[in-house]
Amino acid sequence: MVENNLFEDIFRVEKLNPDDKKLFDKEMFLIYFCVFILILRFCVSQVTRIEARSEKFDMFMHLDINSEIYPLKVGQKFTLVLVSSLNPDGTPDTGYYTQINRQSLANNFEYVMYGKLYRITEASGREKAELNISFGGLLMLLKGDTSHCNKFELDQRLYLLMRKV
Repeated sequence: MVENNLFEDIFRVEKLNPDDKKLFDKEMFLIYFCVFILILRFCVSQVTRIEARSEKFDMFMHLDINSEIYPLKVGQKFTLVLVSSLNPDGTPDTGYYTQINRQSLANNFEYVMYGKLYRITEASGREKAELNISFGGLLMLLKGDTSHCNKFELDQRLYLLMRKV
């Protein structure tokens, strides 16, 4: 367990690309940009949207990952942690990264992304909340009980840390 974390749970992959759609409408691009689409198709094919549910908090998640770097399969379990700093003691980041003789939470994980929380939705009358985070265009939707989302703030910078269980 990571100290000073905002969220931590074990997720199980339920589906890959759940809408059975690619992330972009490639056919439209084929008509107008035949050469460009070949490059785009190569880049987009490396992105997979996973649908997963957490064990402890029963949170629902859609997460875009670079599947060439970090492939996941249906049924596979992974630990996911969201933190605001990679410093083990939780002190804020300085804004630049130096790797020399430095302890980091990232050392204990296999896949790390940095992003921004751009939308928090709390439905009135229900006890569910939705967090939308962008990691450089790779999107995350985390949906569940509001009590597990109360540590988050709009425009907050976050690190996503993952490792397979």
